Amino acid sequence: MPIQILRGDITRLDVDAIVNAANESLLGGGGVDGAIHRAAGPELLEECRKLGGCPTGEARITGGYRLPARHVIHTVGPVWRGGTRNEPALLASCYRSSLALAVENGVHTIAFPAISTGVFGYPIAEAAAIAIGEVVRFLREQGGIDRVVFVCFNEEVEEAHRRSLERLLPDSGF
Repeated sequence: MPIQILRGDITRLDVDAIVNAANESLLGGGGVDGAIHRAAGPELLEECRKLGGCPTGEARITGGYRLPARHVIHTVGPVWRGGTRNEPALLASCYRSSLALAVENGVHTIAFPAISTGVFGYPIAEAAAIAIGEVVRFLREQGGIDRVVFVCFNEEVEEAHRRSLERLLPDSGF
């Protein structure tokens, strides 16, 4: 399985696309969203303004501008409200929508942050299980992606992703 888990800065990865954990406006914010906008430069904001936003669970694609990545796929994860407002399905849709958009646009290598786990408050272990599960399912059923990188912002997030991958693919070496 072409899945890699690492701790680092998603804005420095040389992949076809990085995924931005955006807000519905797509006009930048805090966390990974702000970091991506700062690294990409003002052209990213200019292109995002033309998109008119993005609903939770969906994805939009733009250029990468000053990033090593050629594209940014913006997806809006759910805000955690206890799990009773369709949060798991919406988070799963973020990964599926991002991967489908990637394949449609000829993306073969893609990097994901831990969507919704920052200021949106999604519990890390549950979010990692959804992320790993959706990516593995997509790669098995659809294909078209050569490598998926999960870029984790700290040890807790990295370990949650490794545990989820090990549970799903016990022979993966994680």
